Amino acid sequence: MPLSVPISTWISYTPQCYFFSVEFGLCKQDGELRAFGAGLLSSISELSHALGDKAVKNVFEPLHMCKQECLITTFQDVYFYTDSFEEAKDKMRQFAGTIRRPFAVRYNPYTESVDVLDSTRGIATVVSELRGDLCIVSDALKRLQLMERFEFQD
Repeated sequence: MPLSVPISTWISYTPQCYFFSVEFGLCKQDGELRAFGAGLLSSISELSHALGDKAVKNVFEPLHMCKQECLITTFQDVYFYTDSFEEAKDKMRQFAGTIRRPFAVRYNPYTESVDVLDSTRGIATVVSELRGDLCIVSDALKRLQLMERFEFQD
């Protein structure tokens, strides 16, 4: 994807990626295709079509998924499959990583939210929090190592 693509275009790709994964995605299990998309799991006829011989099944590639038309009133022309959820997650992360944007995001486990890092002050705050967390973990490691030394000396 060229770096000159505007952010609005990237935003328009998001629904298609969602649609062809969360709603109509397929995943291999024990060498066979299985549905994991909610749209497939809620429609026996679409599920039969998707897993049948006539449906086109392509490898899970976000760059292709985002350009595929989402059909609402009929069965999909194309379905996308992945070998594992981990693979799909990795490919989506790689795809998102190609988006040229003037900010970064990170998951905040304490607030269970996504923080937008778009200022030096915000980034400095995150760095400070990480330093504090690293100090706690480092201190815990030193204490355990010290205890292990004393256990061996007894």
